[in-house]
Amino acid sequence: MDRVAEKILADWLDSSYRKPLIIRGARQVGKSTLVRQFADHKKLILHEVNLERHPTLVEVFKTQDTGKILRELEFVCGKGPISGKDGLLFLDEIQAVPIAIQTLRYFYEDYPELPVISAGSLLEFAMSKHTFSMPVGRVEYLYLGPVTFEETLAAMGKNVLLDLLNNYHLHEVFPKFAHDQLLELQRIWFLVGGMPEAVQRFIDTNALDAVVDVHASIIETYKDDFAKYATQADLLRLHKVFNYVPMAAGEKFKYVRVDPEEQTRELRKAVDLLEKAQIIMKACHTDASGLPLGATINRRIFKPFFLDCGLMNTLCGVQWISLKELKQKSFVNKGNVAEQFIAQHLAYIGKKNVSPLLTYWLREGRAGNAEIDFITQLGQAIVPVEVKAGKSGSLKSLQQFANQKKARIGVRFDLNVPSYQHVSHALTQKGKSVQVEFDLLSLPLYMIEELPRIFASIVKNE
Repeated sequence: MDRVAEKILADWLDSSYRKPLIIRGARQVGKSTLVRQFADHKKLILHEVNLERHPTLVEVFKTQDTGKILRELEFVCGKGPISGKDGLLFLDEIQAVPIAIQTLRYFYEDYPELPVISAGSLLEFAMSKHTFSMPVGRVEYLYLGPVTFEETLAAMGKNVLLDLLNNYHLHEVFPKFAHDQLLELQRIWFLVGGMPEAVQRFIDTNALDAVVDVHASIIETYKDDFAKYATQADLLRLHKVFNYVPMAAGEKFKYVRVDPEEQTRELRKAVDLLEKAQIIMKACHTDASGLPLGATINRRIFKPFFLDCGLMNTLCGVQWISLKELKQKSFVNKGNVAEQFIAQHLAYIGKKNVSPLLTYWLREGRAGNAEIDFITQLGQAIVPVEVKAGKSGSLKSLQQFANQKKARIGVRFDLNVPSYQHVSHALTQKGKSVQVEFDLLSLPLYMIEELPRIFASIVKNE
């Protein structure tokens, strides 16, 4: 079970201010499984109703009579009275009966002692076709993404490697053999990705071609979902953006590259819908002059990322490859893959009860462009994050950012073992030499989930 999500659910259950919870996330990221495991762990009677399988329940939900609704659901579930004493009501695929979303506020008002969780995929698509009052201020949210690299290690039984990552400190020498093992597992993860079914299929078969079959099925499911809610014209645009983003992950988004014949306004609607549905993510440009980062972002300037690294590679045309071949080949788009890997982990680091936010920094000018792949907040610090697909790369953009924004610590992800060093470099600014000083935390890509802990230890020690 997702450790962060599990803690959020536990805190939610115990809170005296608890409201009905909506778990947001794309289809097949494990929303239903999370709720079932949580109910089992807490020894709660799970009253689960999949509203896609029971569309006729729309009539009872239309009454907005919570007593009548619960009575009906008791017979659907067949587990006796639905009580807040030892029960949990779970309305899965709630987008299939959109009026049920409005009913959540009445559960909150009429049965505050009853824990209610709902989950839905493509909620924005469903809501765009219906008119009803959203229960603003009467619900809470949990945003769930794909399984992470460390969660995959746990599922694979790689507990020794996982313990090394969770307990590593910068003053220690990182074992080379462990580093090589983790790099190999990271390359495998690039193709498997974090969709739970894909991860389980790889664990069961140890075959990457079997995983591609899972990816293909998930991709077709998404496309089928679009057809349920979009008009024919909108459907074509959704498909165009859906197919374009995996090819352009980490690159500045230009609508004309999606389709030069389409109006930007119409394509923007498709991009926004896919973003809200968490199928794609945006890293928006931020000025990075202060906190919060969201206060200075420009949503019109952004880099797109896909939901999942494995799905992205399948959409890019990786049909099949053996584990032996994987060791001998390099990704043609390795820079995009590395950046996608960091993006989908960085988006969900920390609190999962707020919508994922990714930002980056871009300076375009006559003297040359500078771009920091990601800007993130760690504690009270604004931290620039650079991503390199190999073992070496220029620090030019980090130096420019450190000079302009007075950043004290920069972060670089690459294929090297962890290190922490001081950087001193002379920059030429308007014909004058300027000395730039900052500390550089360098971590291997597979340690992205340890970034907050390691960064906090640096700040504490200093």
